[in-house]
Amino acid sequence: MMGALAAGMNVAAIVPAQALVEIDVNKGNVEPLPIAITDFLSGDAMGAEIAGIVAADLKRSGLFAPIDKGAFIEKISNPDAAPRFEDWKVINAQALVTGRVSEEADGRLRAEFRLWDTFAGQQLTGEQFFSSKANSRRVAHIIADAIYERLTGEKGYFDTRVVFIDESGSKNQRRKRLAIMDQDGAGVRYLSDGKAIALTPRFSPTRQEITYMSYESGEPRVYLLQIETGQRELVGNFPGMTFAPRFSPDGQKVIMSLLREDGNSNIFSMDLRSRTTTRLTNSNAIDTSPSYSPDGSQVVFTSDRGGQPQIYVMGADGSGQNRISFGGGSYSTPVWSPRGDLVAFTKQSGGQFSIGVMKTDGSGERILSTGFQQEGPTWAPNGRVLMFFKEEAGSGGPRLHSIDLTGRNEQAIPTANFASDPAWSPLLE
Repeated sequence: MMGALAAGMNVAAIVPAQALVEIDVNKGNVEPLPIAITDFLSGDAMGAEIAGIVAADLKRSGLFAPIDKGAFIEKISNPDAAPRFEDWKVINAQALVTGRVSEEADGRLRAEFRLWDTFAGQQLTGEQFFSSKANSRRVAHIIADAIYERLTGEKGYFDTRVVFIDESGSKNQRRKRLAIMDQDGAGVRYLSDGKAIALTPRFSPTRQEITYMSYESGEPRVYLLQIETGQRELVGNFPGMTFAPRFSPDGQKVIMSLLREDGNSNIFSMDLRSRTTTRLTNSNAIDTSPSYSPDGSQVVFTSDRGGQPQIYVMGADGSGQNRISFGGGSYSTPVWSPRGDLVAFTKQSGGQFSIGVMKTDGSGERILSTGFQQEGPTWAPNGRVLMFFKEEAGSGGPRLHSIDLTGRNEQAIPTANFASDPAWSPLLE
C-alpha cells in the first residue's frame, strides 16, 4: 500500500541550526508544533477530506497545532514544487504538508504527500500510497503516522482500531455489544448482536483477533474472534467465573483469572494450540487482571493478599511474586506498556478513581486523570497514549477518553452510545 516517491525526492536530513527541532515526547509539557496542512489537490472532495483527517489526528495527539487554513497566504497549485517558504514562515508554520490525490487507470486511489521544514527550506519526507477508495481514511491515518514519526522520532498510532463494549438501553437493562472502530471513533462496526452480554475484549498483539467473555450460554465463557472473517471459537469451558483474558506477546497463549468454589481467584495461562492450562498463582486471595510484559518474561497482576488490592509482578511461570505498589488506596487493571517501561493502572482513593502509570519496579507513580468513576486503561501500540472509560457524575453511563503520558491532553472519543472496556489494536498491516 505504501511506496517512496520518485528517485531524488527521498527524506532530507535537517542540517541547518535554524531547522525544525524534533519534538521530544518525553518532556512533561510539550508546546504543540505549529503545522500547516493544505488540502490535497484532487478532482473531488477527497483531497480535502484526507487532509482534514490528517490534521485531526495530529491535533488530537497534543503535539501539533494545525494552523487555520484562512491564514494561508500561498495557494498550493503544484505539490511537486517547493513552496514559497517565506509565505509559510510569516504565519509561523514550522512544518508544512502538501499533497495530491488521484485515480489510477485501474481505479485505485493514489495519495501522495510531502512534509516540508519551512524554516530550513527543505523537504523532510515524501511518500505515496495506493489503495482502494474505500480505504481513504486508512490512507489518511497512515500519512498522519508518517508525519508523526518524522517529527517526533516515535512510531505513530493513528492507523489502528479499538474494540470496545457498546452500551445502549436503560441502566437496568443495558445491551452490551462488542464493537470496533478506528482510533478516532469513525467507522463503528458491531461484532455481536447484543443478545448476550459481552465483556472485556482484548486484542491480540500479533493479529486482528480478540479474546472476550460472553454470557450467551448462561455462564461466562472465553472466546476467540477473528475480526475480519468473523470466525469464532471457544477458548475453554472453565468451571466458575473467568475474568479478563489477555494474550501473550506472541499471541500463542492467553492469561486469565479463574474464580473457584472456595471464593479464591487465581491466575492461569493457556496454550492456545494444545489447550494446556497452567496455574501461576496459588494464594488464599483474589489474584486477577494479569498482563504480560512485552517480552513475555513477566506478568503484572492485582492481588488483595496484603489486605487490599495492590499491584504485583511475577515471572511468566509464576515465580518471584513481588508487590510493587505501596500507595494509599486500592489498585486494579494493571497493563504493561508495549515499550516495557511503564505499567498503567486504575486507582481508587478518597472516593475518586484515577488512571495512572508507574515504572515496572513501582517507582515514579504519576496520576494522569482523576474523576468520579474511570477505569480500564489500554495502551496505544507506541506506548505514548492511553485510552480508558469514564463516567461523569449524573451522566448515566461511561464514555471513552484518551490521554497522553504528560496528563495534559485528555480527549473524549466520540461514540453514538455509552462505551466501556476499550482495547487498542496493534498497527494495522
